Amino acid sequence: MKHFKLISLCLLVVFSTSIWAKGSVDTVAVWSASMKKDIKNVVITPEGYDKDKKATYPVVYLLHGATGAHWNWIKKAPFLPDLATQYGLIIVCPDGDGYSWYWDSPVDSTFRYETYMIEELVPYIDKNYRTQNARTSRAICGLSMGGQGALYLSWRHQDIFGACASMSGGINIESFPANWNMEKRLGSYAENPDTWKKFNVSNMVYLLKPNSIKILIDCGTDDMFYDINCTLHEQLAFRRIPHDFISRPGNHNWAYWTNSVKYHLLFFDSYFKEEAEKAAKAAAKAAAEKKK
Repeated sequence: MKHFKLISLCLLVVFSTSIWAKGSVDTVAVWSASMKKDIKNVVITPEGYDKDKKATYPVVYLLHGATGAHWNWIKKAPFLPDLATQYGLIIVCPDGDGYSWYWDSPVDSTFRYETYMIEELVPYIDKNYRTQNARTSRAICGLSMGGQGALYLSWRHQDIFGACASMSGGINIESFPANWNMEKRLGSYAENPDTWKKFNVSNMVYLLKPNSIKILIDCGTDDMFYDINCTLHEQLAFRRIPHDFISRPGNHNWAYWTNSVKYHLLFFDSYFKEEAEKAAKAAAKAAAEKKK
């Protein structure tokens, strides 16, 4: 486990007006059979994707927060195509509605965003893009509601995602039950406390085993969710679950998130390379054993 306390950090990067020259940005509508509607997603592919038809790529799913939409990330962080090119990966920014929390709502059958993400979107991306279709080449992260969603989805579906990260995640929903339409998704907290506990990421640490999934938790010290993120970090540490924890000055805003996403993509790139190296060594060992 790594615990980073960053006292001061200033990143100043100047991008040209032709920022997307190093990658392609498309908006793709994916039909959700579970919700009977098309859902828009921004898909970012690296430079050279259309030229080398044999190359395959790992995928990072990048989730928006409450009140957001699929276009939030590319609008606020127009450098993402550069990073997709730098790390050689595909970035998918789905539309999770303004207040889905990326759940299959137990009280509103029109909100089935866990089913959409796991059973509809991921298979669509793997079918229509040259992905490395394996959990060790697939990661998910997000901000605020999306940070909660990234941990919720990945911890429940560790066969799909090999790595996950949360920035400023609202990861203890029981601490703010009257906010952000959650009662519309889960029912009244007073009347349905067991349901709320079931959907609370902070109560899902039991799903994890040491090194079963790569984890990064990131939150600014001035963030309204800072204390609950620190508590989750302590829960993971108590259970000896390896993870990275980043705590640095910052608030619950895009200034923080557009900086954080650079660390998250670096974190995922390191994970993808480590897993690729392990696979290569295992293949070489198997080949050597076969020759004996």
